[in-house]
Parts: sequence; C-alpha cells; structure tokens
Amino acid sequence: LCFSALPALFKEELRDEEAKEGEAVTLRCELTKPAPVEWKKGHAALKPSEKYKMRQKDVTAELVIQNVTESDA
Repeated sequence: LCFSALPALFKEELRDEEAKEGEAVTLRCELTKPAPVEWKKGHAALKPSEKYKMRQKDVTAELVIQNVTESDA
C-alpha cells in the first residue's frame, strides 16, 4: 500500500500591496495545510534580515519588508 500526501496549495494567494518609500509592508498568503514557505524575489530566495522578517503560523505565512524602496517592487 502506498500513500502519496497531497501537496500544500495556496488557499489565499498573495495580493499586491502598496506602501510609501521608507514604510514597512506585509505580504501574506494562506495554504491549504501547514507547509514550509520559501519567499523569493525573482529566482533569489529571501533570507531573514533587518529588511526581511518571515513569520509562519499553521497555514498562514507572512513576509514583512522593512524600509520599502522602489527596488522592492
């Protein structure tokens, strides 16, 4: 007997957010089940830092971008 676990899917996709330069912005997504989330900008994975804060609780994942600049678009 072989079971294959269903993958986690996006229940709520990311939405475009607006912020003024220098402010912080929070991006949030919701999954169908708990699973690790990797945040990327283009092909580059983002790592926790002064600029990027990542939080995850159960099925909700958040990325907070501090001190937003035009290059964060």
